[in-house]
Order: sequence, then structure tokens, then C-alpha cells
Amino acid sequence: VFNLELKAKVKSCMMSDDVQYWRWITPFDIALVTDTSVFHWSIEGTSSPVKQFERNGSLNGTQIISYCTNAKMNWMALIGISAPQGRIVGSMQLYNKDRGASQNIEAHAAEFSEIWLEGASQPTQVFAFTARNATGSKLYVVEIDHVEGNPPFQKRSSDIFFPPEAVNDFPVAMQAGAKYEIVYMVTKFGFIHLFDLETGACVFTNRISGDTVFVTTKHDNGIIAVNRKGQVLSVGINEDNVIPYILQNSGNVELAFRMASRANLPGADQLYVQRFQQLMSQGQYGDAAKMAASSPRGMLRTENTINQLKNLQSPPGQLSPILQYFATILEKGELNRYESIELARPVLVSNRKALLEKWLKEDKLECSEELGDIVQPHDATLALSVYLRANAPAKVVVCFAQSGQFDKIVLYCKKVGYTPDWVPLLTQVARADGDKACEFALSLVKEEPPLVSADQVYGVFSSLSMVQQTTRFLLEALKANNESDAHLQTKLLEINLLNAPQVADAILGNNMFSHFDRPYIAQLAEKAGLYQRALELYDNLDDIKRVAVHTEVLNAEWLVGYFGNLSVDDSLAVMRQMLEHNMAQNLQVVVQVAIKYSELLGPQKIIDIFEDCRCNEGLYYYLGSVVNVSQDPAVVFKYIQAAVATGQTKEVERIVRDNNHYDAEKVKNYLKEASLPDQLPLIIVCDRHDFVHDLVLYLYSNGLSKYIEVYVQQVNPGRLPQVVGALLDVDCDEQILKSLISSTPPQFSVSDLVDEIEKRNRLKLLHRWLEAKASEGSQDAGVYNALAKIYIDSNYEPERFLSSNKLYDPRVIGAYSERRDPNLAFLAYSQGQCDDELLRLTSDNGMFKQQARYMIKRRDIGLWGKALSGDNQHPLNQSHRRQLIDQ
Repeated sequence: VFNLELKAKVKSCMMSDDVQYWRWITPFDIALVTDTSVFHWSIEGTSSPVKQFERNGSLNGTQIISYCTNAKMNWMALIGISAPQGRIVGSMQLYNKDRGASQNIEAHAAEFSEIWLEGASQPTQVFAFTARNATGSKLYVVEIDHVEGNPPFQKRSSDIFFPPEAVNDFPVAMQAGAKYEIVYMVTKFGFIHLFDLETGACVFTNRISGDTVFVTTKHDNGIIAVNRKGQVLSVGINEDNVIPYILQNSGNVELAFRMASRANLPGADQLYVQRFQQLMSQGQYGDAAKMAASSPRGMLRTENTINQLKNLQSPPGQLSPILQYFATILEKGELNRYESIELARPVLVSNRKALLEKWLKEDKLECSEELGDIVQPHDATLALSVYLRANAPAKVVVCFAQSGQFDKIVLYCKKVGYTPDWVPLLTQVARADGDKACEFALSLVKEEPPLVSADQVYGVFSSLSMVQQTTRFLLEALKANNESDAHLQTKLLEINLLNAPQVADAILGNNMFSHFDRPYIAQLAEKAGLYQRALELYDNLDDIKRVAVHTEVLNAEWLVGYFGNLSVDDSLAVMRQMLEHNMAQNLQVVVQVAIKYSELLGPQKIIDIFEDCRCNEGLYYYLGSVVNVSQDPAVVFKYIQAAVATGQTKEVERIVRDNNHYDAEKVKNYLKEASLPDQLPLIIVCDRHDFVHDLVLYLYSNGLSKYIEVYVQQVNPGRLPQVVGALLDVDCDEQILKSLISSTPPQFSVSDLVDEIEKRNRLKLLHRWLEAKASEGSQDAGVYNALAKIYIDSNYEPERFLSSNKLYDPRVIGAYSERRDPNLAFLAYSQGQCDDELLRLTSDNGMFKQQARYMIKRRDIGLWGKALSGDNQHPLNQSHRRQLIDQ
């Protein structure tokens, strides 16, 4: 199978037997007839041909000329012809798929169709076939698949006339026309016969071709045929002439009457009028009503007929003639305009609206504006359906509005080209449903060109105090943020600031609009308590200062960021105003601003503000953020002052310990003047910057001796020598000094301590402490140097100590003893083998005997060389040399 238009193959199959005959039976199905069977093959999908039934033996040896099925494809007819004894014989196999049974019938042509019988609720399925045998030719019409409830159809048969010149002619094809309930029969010699399917009566006979017709098919309620010459012939019924033709040629009034009725054909009008009047005069009103209802082209379906039938009374238990009239029309067709109106009234009065809805869905009524007006009081939705069908746009729009279907109004008006007065309509909608009115208004302004202006919509909504709907509408309508809409932007913000501040806050927060009256909206925002939005809109410094002080309701993070938009001078002015207005409330934010914009605003200007406002706490927190990175001594000093003022002693302690950029002298003097309850910060400053003497004098003179202990015991024990020296300078009690020395961790230089005390000739002060250290096993040479000096000065067996102790420094003690007692110095130098010092000592003091003994004991050639020959350190003195040799 090929698609000729697309030049593409649609489907293919390989049959196991030769195909003797094939034809299209539907637009998508092909019938294939082989020697043994009949197949149906769908060109859709991928299925192969499907076997329907096997051929009957009576068709063997025949030429298959026709195959047909009914619409349901459960009845099939296969026809073949043969020529035994010189006569063309037709053989037909009629097959019923539901029963799976076949019947053999002598026939040349056949067709399936349907007809409507009077009083039937469904069409009747019929099968027509023709046969010509040795005795004559007949058409048969029989019913198949009878429908329960339909009147039975009596089998029809009619003789088929063949003219003398066509004695050997026979039927070759049949096609049925459902509209007229006519079957067309074509013969081999080119004759066509038209039969009425219901009665079997012949309607028309004529020759249409002088050559053999070999194929036919349905075409536009008629047929087309192709003859042997290739001519394509079309046969159809002339609707204007067929009824007069029947009346004039056959005189079959009943056939003409019925055919005109069922096919709505002209030509029997006078006949209908006469019969209607006859039935009315005979009192057969029911039959008259039915006939008028089924009159061709509705010729009797007039206002006059309806009025006649309305005034008639029906026998008890029967439908009135007028209702029979309507029922007959509704059964097979639809009511006209006047009929629809007349039927609707009693139906609605009897509260049977559902019937009206059913007929509307089935298109049984001709809708008009008058019909809609009748229905509207009973059901607005149903009335809308009527108005829509009747193309009554004004009424449709009103119904849409009343039923809340506002979104459909514009679409409908555009579709039908109707232009209502939109503003009054919008007002009507707004009064009914504000939310729907908003949707409606938006659809109107979005049209190109807009059907109403945004100003008009605002006017309607605001006049009805519809704040929420006004807001919703304007948000959508103004989203392009055009400058031309500035006044509406202002109106939108105004109504919400006055009625719904939260909504206005959200609108302003989203920065949707930029052309509104900023000062006016700022004032309204301030009055509504939306201080953040007011600040965003105000440009005047006085306004900003007035609003910025309300930090209790302003977001602190946002407010700090807001200062980034102000000039330096404005920022400083606002900060000052905030502190002056309510320092406790606004301090935190001011400090955050000062910290964030410190470099931009200038630390000194910020400090001045805090100092002018006497805000030590603010100054402390501000400088606390910059002091660790600042190298300005003034900043560090201000921070220390602020920390002191706010009682942050620990922070003072930290900063003087860790910071390297403050003026130590200035800080020391300040801390002394500050008289802190804890002197540790002062101690740290003096310790770091070597103001120990000043510190001790200050603490001692101010009765703060405990902090001296704190200093040497906890802060820096290494400073004990200087502390002791300073205490000695102020004549501190020896017991206090001894206690201080004893309680100080041993992390100081004993030598330095000895030096400090020795400078002040108070070395004996350390006597017991030093002996205690020695008895503890101290290895510190300073301990033993000091003991040696004490023993020498007090002449407390110094020889024994110098001879036995190995831990003192011989050079130190030797040097210390030289002026006091050269012999002790000699002893110390000899103990430490301090050769150079000993040679010098003995030579300078004429101690050549001790010198000689020492050298003999040392047995050092080099030492003898120095003594006898001299060197750079000991130049040769001949006198000394001689005296040494003499020893």
C-alpha cells in the first residue's frame, strides 16, 4: 500500500494464496479475497491481514465481482458470477460474524444500509440484494439485527424491469444513499435503477452508459461509476425535481409524501397542507400534529400551526396535540425559534428545567435572545448558554458578569466583535465580587489597545473603598514602572500607608516603583511608623535626624548600612542627634556606625562626638574596635581613658600589656592620677617600660605596698632587684624587704639583687636569706658571691669559706677583696686559678713569696714565661722578676 501524495510506502504483506479480488471497505481497511478465504487488512498499525471467513463451495469457479459489509462489519456479502449454459448466474455468500454462519443465495449484487421507520427510536438495519434467474429478476430488502423496541420490518421484493434490448442484462453493483433511503442498482449494460428501501418501489430507471460499467462507489448521497471506456459517471438525485417526478410518473402519492418528509424535499407542500387540514377537520389532532412536525423543510412548522394546536384539548390520558407536535420534532430534529420559545414556557412553569438543559445539549432548540429572557429568571447559567448560542452579546456579557465569569468577558467580546461600555460594566462587577473585578480589570488594561485606563479602574475601585483590590490591580498594572504612572504609584502607596502599612512596607521594600512623590510618601510612612521606609525616602537632614533616633523599631543592621548613603557631615550630625536624644537606646547603633565607618568619618571626629556627649561607654566600645589596629598613640590613650572611665580594668590591663603604640610616660602618669582600684595596669606599664623605680615609689608612698608584692610575685619576679633597690631608697623596713625577697619566686638574678643592695651598703640584709639558699643546695654563683662578700666584710672566717667553697666566682670575689684584704684576694684567685689576676695582685702588692709558691704549685711553663719574661698583659718589670727569682 502506497501513499500517492507522499510517495511513500505505508504497509505491505505477503499472502500465501493468490488474491482474486480486493477493494477498500473503509478509508483504513482493505478486503482481500483468495481462492479459499476472505481477509480484512488494516493499513494502521503493524497487523497482518485477518481472516474473516472461508469461501463457500458455491463460489468455486466464479468470478468475484463484489464484496460489501455493514457498518459494524458483522455482516459480509461476497458475490461471484459464472456462465453455465450461456446464462450469467450470480452466487452470493452472506456471512454473519456473530453467528459464524453463512447462507448461499443466488444474487448478482447486494448492499447494506439503514432506514428510519415511523415510530422507531433507532434506525433499522436492512440488507438489499438483486438476482436475475431464468424466470425473472427481483430486488429484495430484508431486516438484519432487529433492534428491540423498533417496529418490525416486513420483507420487501420488487420486480426489476429490463427493456427488450437488454434481455441478457444483469445487475453488477448496488450502492445505498442513507439520506434519501434509496438504493442505486447498476447493470452491466449501463442501466441504473433507483429503489425506495422502505417500500421496495422503483423510483427511477434510465440508461447512463452505452458501455459496460465495471466499478461503482458511493459519492455525495449518490454514486460514481467507471465504464469500460474509462469514463467516470456521477449519478445523484435532483432534490427539486424528484418529488414532482414521482407524482407525475408513478402517481405514488404515499411514496412522494414519505420521501419528502424524511429527506426534507420540496414538491409535496400542497399535498401536506391538504392532508394536515383533512386530519384537523377529522379530529385526528395527534396525527395532524405529527405530520406538521415532520413536514418537509418545516413548511407547516409555523406560528399559525402552533396556535391551532395550542388551543386543542387532548383526550384524557393522552398527550395534547401541541406536545405531540413538539415530541415528534424533538425525536428527529430540532425546534425552530418560535417553537423553542413556546415549548420553554410550559416546561419552566412546570419546573422541568432539566429537560430544557437536555434539549440544549442535544441542540434541539433554536436559541434566541427572547428564549434567553424567558430562561434567565429561572437559571442565569442556562440563560447564558442560550444567549451564547443566540449571539446576543449584550446579554451574554451581563450573564458572565452576574455569574462571576469575568475572565471570559473580554475573550468573548473580542471573539464576536462586541464593544460594551466597560467602566459601568466594571463597576457592576466590582459591586458583585471585588476579587473577580480585579482580574477583570487587569484583563481589560492588558488589551492592545487597553479597553480601560488604569486611572479609570482606580476611580472605580477607590469609589467603592476596595483597598485590597486596588492594590492588587495597581501592582500588576504599574509593574513596568513608567514615569507617566507616577501619580498612580503615589496613590497606591498612599492608600496602603493609610489602610495597610504592612503592604506599603512590602511594596517599598521590593523597590518596585521609583517615580512616586517621595517626600509625601516619606511623611506618610513616618506617620505610619515605617521609619525605615521614611529614611529611605527622606533627603532633608532634619527629617533624617528626626526619624533615625527611633532605633527601638528600626533594624539595627539596616540602619548601620543606611549611614553608608549619607555624607560624612550628615552621618556625624545624625550620630550626635541619636546620642543626644536617647543615649541608652541609641548607643549600640551609634557605636556600630562609628566602627564600620571609622576610616571614612575620621576617628578624631567620632571621639569628639562621644566626648561632647560624655559617652565614655560609646567611646570605649568604638575605640575597642580600632585600638588593636591603630598605631596612633592618641587613639590608644583615649581608649585607655574610656576603659578606665567605664570600669573596664581588665581591658586596661590587656591593652597596656599587648599594645606597643601608646605613650608609656603619658599612660603611666594618667594611671597614677586615675587611682584605679586595681594597680595592675600601672604595674604592667611600668614593668614594660622600665619605670620600676617610679612605680615602687608611687605604690609605697600611697600605701599600696601589697601591689609591690603582686608585682614581684605575680607579674615579673625578675624585677625584684630593682624593686628592692627602690624600697631601700625610701628606707623601707628591713623586715618587709626580707619578707618580700623570701616570698618572691626564684626567677630573678641574685647577682642583680646583690648589686642593688650592695650599691646601698645593705648587703648584710641578705645574710640569712643567702645562707638559706646555700643550705637548700643552690648552685647560683651569685648566692655564694654575696655570702663571700658578707663574710669578708664581717671578717667571719672568710679564709675558710674561700678555701672550701667552689661555687662563688673567684674573679668577682678576688676583685672585691683586693682593696679589703689582698691575701683574701690571693686566696680567691688561687682557688679559681685566675693566673693573670693573681700575677697582677701579687706583683702590685709585693707578694712575691705567695706568687712563687703558687707558680711552683701550678707547674705551668707558660705561667712562668709570663712572670719572668712578661707579655702584653703583664709587661716585664725587672725588679719584680728579680724578687720572684730570689724567692
